[in-house]
Amino acid sequence: MSFKELGLSKASVEAVERRGFSEPTDVQREVIPLILDGKSDVVGQSKTGSGKTAAFGLPILDLVDESRKEVQALILTPTRELAIQVSEELRSLRGKRKIDIYAIYGGQPIGPQIRALERAQIVVGTPGRVLDHIRRGTLRLDSLRFFVLDEADRMLDMGFQEDIEAIFRATPREKRVMMFSATMPMDVLLLAKKYMKNPEVVIVSRDELVPGEVEQEFIEAVPTRRYGILKKILSEDFYGIIFCQTKVETRELAERLRKDGFRAEALNGDMSQPSRERTFGRFKRGKTEILVATDVAARGLDVPEISHVVNYSIPMNAEQYIHRIGRTGRMGKKGKAITFIAPGELRRLRYIARQAGVDVRKSELSEELPKEYREMVRRDELENEYRHRWGKKRPRQRRRRY
Repeated sequence: MSFKELGLSKASVEAVERRGFSEPTDVQREVIPLILDGKSDVVGQSKTGSGKTAAFGLPILDLVDESRKEVQALILTPTRELAIQVSEELRSLRGKRKIDIYAIYGGQPIGPQIRALERAQIVVGTPGRVLDHIRRGTLRLDSLRFFVLDEADRMLDMGFQEDIEAIFRATPREKRVMMFSATMPMDVLLLAKKYMKNPEVVIVSRDELVPGEVEQEFIEAVPTRRYGILKKILSEDFYGIIFCQTKVETRELAERLRKDGFRAEALNGDMSQPSRERTFGRFKRGKTEILVATDVAARGLDVPEISHVVNYSIPMNAEQYIHRIGRTGRMGKKGKAITFIAPGELRRLRYIARQAGVDVRKSELSEELPKEYREMVRRDELENEYRHRWGKKRPRQRRRRY
């Protein structure tokens, strides 16, 4: 099925063709006709990188009235980075249509946002900043026709439920509500039940948390050997993200890579929002090949061309692992995720892999551990086995005789 057969306008079909997309993804095939039909609210569940933004964005762009200079669609996202990504993608999909799209989020001066909202027809924003503008009276929603919650599960995880409900109360009764999420926990379903009218539910992928196109490997290495192995990985056709646990580590690793001739930049929470935007912009345009980042980049950085994700140290849990490696293998493209583990961390990685429902194989780049490390790992394994079998047993009580 082609985009034209879904009922999209000529302008939308031309826009997606310019982007190089010839066929819709599964979620686009299911959701676009439902929104164009105009009869029901929509709940969509689909994995990260499956094309959800275009699934709701294309029909909304077709249905927005260009002649009305008022906010007709509001899209909430959990992070500033995702708000920027969604607004940029919508601009790329509008073609020659004169539809004003604007992103609002914290960390930006309020003045320019207020002036932009006077002419915006589609607003993309984070819950806190959207609610701030509503309370200031600078974001009027009287003419709102479409209200979209993108990555609803993540917004609720981040504690935005009260803000979201306050925004719902500020919207008109007659509107279309759409909710998209990679997972559907109970709090998301309860939110849908409270604010949506008999929604059409589209479940494209329920169990596949990690894109199937991602090849996953691990490398067990002593700390002193890790950087040398990383350089071997980067000598491949590498365009991707290296995840570190700390802000200091991102700066130090990026600097070390630059000294060795790699085009690398750090991205972390210590940077101002404009600085983060410029850094990510250079990466997205290919000026930078390597982004060394903390988990500030684990959500919302949507670059389909990313070839690799490297966990420079083992992630804290399965959720962090999934969000990190979800940056590659997007939109049907192949990707590779490599995780470094220290000696003795294999058991922990296997636990994370089981929780994530993935298979992570040993990389050919793994090296034989030195003898002292092998002995240390063996001692740790024996100690863990001892604790597992006997550590929790209470000592046997001797009966008193009277």
